[in-house]
Amino acid sequence: MKVLLVNGSPHADGCVFTSLSEIAETLKKEGVESEIFWIGNKAVQGCIACFECRNGLGHCVFQDELYKQFTGKMKDSDAVIIGSPVYYAGPPGSLCSILDRICFSASELFKHKPAACVVNCRRGGASSTFDRLNKYFTILEMPVISSQYWNSTHGFTPDDVRQDLEGLQTMRTLARNMAHYLKSQEKAALPLPEQEEKVATNFIRN
Repeated sequence: MKVLLVNGSPHADGCVFTSLSEIAETLKKEGVESEIFWIGNKAVQGCIACFECRNGLGHCVFQDELYKQFTGKMKDSDAVIIGSPVYYAGPPGSLCSILDRICFSASELFKHKPAACVVNCRRGGASSTFDRLNKYFTILEMPVISSQYWNSTHGFTPDDVRQDLEGLQTMRTLARNMAHYLKSQEKAALPLPEQEEKVATNFIRN
Protein backbone atom coordinates (compact mmCIF):
# COMPACT_ATOMS: atom_id res chain seq x y z
CA MET A 1 0.00 0.00 0.00
CA LYS A 2 1.34 3.38 -0.99
CA VAL A 3 -0.05 6.91 -0.67
CA LEU A 4 1.18 9.65 -2.98
CA LEU A 5 1.45 12.96 -1.12
CA VAL A 6 1.50 15.81 -3.62
CA ASN A 7 3.13 19.05 -2.52
CA GLY A 8 1.38 21.65 -4.65
CA SER A 9 3.26 24.59 -3.14
CA PRO A 10 6.03 26.45 -4.99
CA HIS A 11 8.07 26.02 -1.79
CA ALA A 12 9.65 22.58 -1.52
CA ASP A 13 10.13 22.68 2.26
CA GLY A 14 7.45 25.16 3.34
CA CYS A 15 4.20 24.96 5.25
CA VAL A 16 2.50 22.41 2.98
CA PHE A 17 5.54 20.14 3.19
CA THR A 18 5.38 20.39 6.99
CA SER A 19 1.74 19.28 6.99
CA LEU A 20 2.38 16.44 4.55
CA SER A 21 5.38 15.30 6.61
CA GLU A 22 3.11 14.88 9.63
CA ILE A 23 0.88 12.67 7.48
CA ALA A 24 3.84 10.70 6.13
CA GLU A 25 5.18 10.02 9.62
CA THR A 26 1.80 8.77 10.82
CA LEU A 27 1.29 6.58 7.75
CA LYS A 28 4.68 5.01 8.40
CA LYS A 29 3.62 4.16 11.96
CA GLU A 30 0.51 2.55 10.47
CA GLY A 31 2.62 0.42 8.13
CA VAL A 32 1.67 2.33 4.98
CA GLU A 33 4.29 3.59 2.56
CA SER A 34 4.14 7.15 1.25
CA GLU A 35 6.09 9.55 -0.94
CA ILE A 36 6.02 13.35 -1.03
CA PHE A 37 6.05 14.52 -4.64
CA TRP A 38 6.77 18.22 -5.20
CA ILE A 39 5.36 19.71 -8.39
CA GLY A 40 8.08 22.38 -8.42
CA ASN A 41 7.97 26.11 -8.92
CA LYS A 42 8.23 26.45 -12.69
CA ALA A 43 5.43 27.55 -15.01
CA VAL A 44 2.92 24.76 -15.65
CA GLN A 45 1.03 24.36 -18.90
CA GLY A 46 -2.72 24.32 -18.44
CA CYS A 47 -5.34 22.32 -20.31
CA ILE A 48 -6.37 23.80 -23.68
CA ALA A 49 -9.39 21.50 -24.19
CA CYS A 50 -8.01 20.09 -27.45
CA PHE A 51 -9.48 16.65 -26.54
CA GLU A 52 -6.53 14.86 -28.18
CA CYS A 53 -6.18 12.74 -25.04
CA ARG A 54 -9.75 11.47 -25.57
CA ASN A 55 -9.49 11.15 -29.34
CA GLY A 56 -7.04 8.29 -29.54
CA LEU A 57 -3.83 9.80 -28.18
CA GLY A 58 -4.34 8.30 -24.72
CA HIS A 59 -2.40 10.98 -22.87
CA CYS A 60 -2.07 14.74 -22.69
CA VAL A 61 -0.77 16.34 -25.87
CA PHE A 62 1.77 18.21 -23.73
CA GLN A 63 4.34 15.65 -22.63
CA ASP A 64 6.30 17.76 -20.15
CA GLU A 65 8.37 16.16 -17.41
CA LEU A 66 5.98 17.10 -14.59
CA TYR A 67 3.07 15.39 -16.33
CA LYS A 68 5.09 12.24 -16.99
CA GLN A 69 6.41 12.09 -13.42
CA PHE A 70 2.97 12.67 -11.91
CA THR A 71 1.24 10.02 -14.02
CA GLY A 72 4.02 7.53 -13.29
CA LYS A 73 3.74 8.04 -9.56
CA MET A 74 -0.07 7.82 -9.63
CA LYS A 75 0.19 4.55 -11.51
CA ASP A 76 2.27 3.12 -8.65
CA SER A 77 0.09 4.53 -5.84
CA ASP A 78 -3.04 3.22 -4.15
CA ALA A 79 -4.22 6.59 -2.84
CA VAL A 80 -3.44 10.28 -3.12
CA ILE A 81 -3.42 13.30 -0.83
CA ILE A 82 -3.07 16.70 -2.48
CA GLY A 83 -1.44 19.44 -0.41
CA SER A 84 -1.95 23.09 -1.31
CA PRO A 85 -1.24 26.56 -0.01
CA VAL A 86 -3.95 29.21 -0.14
CA TYR A 87 -3.54 31.96 -2.74
CA TYR A 88 -6.41 34.45 -2.93
CA ALA A 89 -8.73 31.93 -1.25
CA GLY A 90 -7.88 29.17 -3.73
CA PRO A 91 -5.15 26.75 -4.81
CA PRO A 92 -2.23 28.16 -6.83
CA GLY A 93 -2.69 28.18 -10.60
CA SER A 94 0.23 25.81 -11.16
CA LEU A 95 -1.43 23.08 -9.07
CA CYS A 96 -4.81 23.48 -10.77
CA SER A 97 -3.14 23.48 -14.20
CA ILE A 98 -1.48 20.09 -13.71
CA LEU A 99 -4.54 18.62 -11.96
CA ASP A 100 -6.83 19.79 -14.79
CA ARG A 101 -4.64 18.02 -17.34
CA ILE A 102 -3.84 14.84 -15.47
CA CYS A 103 -7.31 14.24 -14.04
CA PHE A 104 -8.87 14.64 -17.48
CA SER A 105 -6.34 12.81 -19.64
CA ALA A 106 -5.35 10.08 -17.16
CA SER A 107 -8.53 9.70 -15.14
CA GLU A 108 -8.16 5.91 -15.06
CA LEU A 109 -5.13 6.34 -12.75
CA PHE A 110 -7.33 8.09 -10.18
CA LYS A 111 -10.66 6.31 -10.44
CA HIS A 112 -11.79 4.55 -7.24
CA LYS A 113 -8.56 5.33 -5.37
CA PRO A 114 -9.14 6.97 -1.98
CA ALA A 115 -8.17 10.62 -1.86
CA ALA A 116 -7.99 13.69 0.33
CA CYS A 117 -6.60 17.19 0.23
CA VAL A 118 -4.91 19.31 2.88
CA VAL A 119 -4.46 23.07 2.75
CA ASN A 120 -2.42 25.62 4.61
CA CYS A 121 -3.20 29.30 5.00
CA ARG A 122 -1.89 32.18 7.03
CA ARG A 123 -5.36 33.20 8.19
CA GLY A 124 -8.32 32.69 5.80
CA GLY A 125 -9.35 31.03 2.55
CA ALA A 126 -8.76 27.46 3.67
CA SER A 127 -12.36 26.26 3.26
CA SER A 128 -12.75 27.52 -0.32
CA THR A 129 -9.41 25.97 -1.31
CA PHE A 130 -10.40 22.71 0.35
CA ASP A 131 -13.72 22.73 -1.52
CA ARG A 132 -12.05 23.44 -4.88
CA LEU A 133 -9.64 20.52 -4.59
CA ASN A 134 -12.26 18.02 -3.44
CA LYS A 135 -14.13 18.53 -6.71
CA TYR A 136 -11.37 16.70 -8.57
CA PHE A 137 -12.00 13.62 -6.44
CA THR A 138 -15.78 13.58 -6.58
CA ILE A 139 -15.90 13.68 -10.39
CA LEU A 140 -13.52 10.71 -10.60
CA GLU A 141 -15.45 8.36 -8.27
CA MET A 142 -12.71 8.60 -5.64
CA PRO A 143 -13.71 7.86 -2.03
CA VAL A 144 -12.90 11.02 -0.06
CA ILE A 145 -11.22 10.31 3.27
CA SER A 146 -12.16 12.65 6.09
CA SER A 147 -10.59 13.70 9.37
CA GLN A 148 -11.78 15.22 12.66
CA TYR A 149 -12.01 18.70 11.10
CA TRP A 150 -11.54 20.24 7.69
CA ASN A 151 -8.03 19.36 6.60
CA SER A 152 -6.21 22.62 7.18
CA THR A 153 -3.21 23.92 9.01
CA HIS A 154 -2.39 27.55 9.72
CA GLY A 155 0.89 29.39 9.60
CA PHE A 156 3.06 31.70 7.57
CA THR A 157 6.20 29.63 8.15
CA PRO A 158 6.88 25.94 8.87
CA ASP A 159 7.60 26.86 12.50
CA ASP A 160 4.14 28.43 12.69
CA VAL A 161 2.58 25.23 11.38
CA ARG A 162 4.44 23.18 13.98
CA GLN A 163 2.69 25.29 16.64
CA ASP A 164 -0.75 24.55 15.17
CA LEU A 165 -1.41 21.57 17.41
CA GLU A 166 -5.01 21.09 16.30
CA GLY A 167 -4.04 21.28 12.64
CA LEU A 168 -1.28 18.70 13.06
CA GLN A 169 -3.65 16.42 14.95
CA THR A 170 -6.08 16.76 12.05
CA MET A 171 -3.28 15.61 9.72
CA ARG A 172 -2.55 12.58 11.90
CA THR A 173 -6.23 11.63 12.11
CA LEU A 174 -6.49 11.90 8.34
CA ALA A 175 -3.47 9.63 7.93
CA ARG A 176 -4.92 7.01 10.29
CA ASN A 177 -8.28 7.12 8.52
CA MET A 178 -6.54 6.71 5.16
CA ALA A 179 -4.53 3.76 6.46
CA HIS A 180 -7.67 2.17 7.91
CA TYR A 181 -9.52 2.51 4.62
CA LEU A 182 -6.66 1.03 2.59
CA LYS A 183 -6.27 -1.91 4.97
CA SER A 184 -10.03 -2.54 5.00
CA GLN A 185 -10.14 -2.37 1.21
CA GLU A 186 -7.27 -4.83 0.92
CA LYS A 187 -8.84 -7.23 3.43
CA ALA A 188 -12.27 -7.14 1.81
CA ALA A 189 -10.88 -7.64 -1.71
CA LEU A 190 -14.22 -6.67 -3.21
CA PRO A 191 -14.59 -6.11 -6.96
CA LEU A 192 -15.11 -2.55 -8.14
CA PRO A 193 -18.70 -1.35 -8.64
CA GLU A 194 -20.43 -2.11 -11.92
CA GLN A 195 -19.74 0.57 -14.50
CA GLU A 196 -22.44 1.81 -16.82
CA GLU A 197 -21.66 3.30 -20.20
CA LYS A 198 -21.31 7.00 -19.52
CA VAL A 199 -24.15 9.28 -20.56
CA ALA A 200 -23.28 12.90 -21.32
CA THR A 201 -25.89 15.55 -21.97
CA ASN A 202 -25.84 19.30 -22.32
CA PHE A 203 -28.41 22.02 -21.86
CA ILE A 204 -28.70 23.20 -25.47
CA ARG A 205 -31.08 21.49 -27.89
CA ASN A 206 -30.55 21.52 -31.64
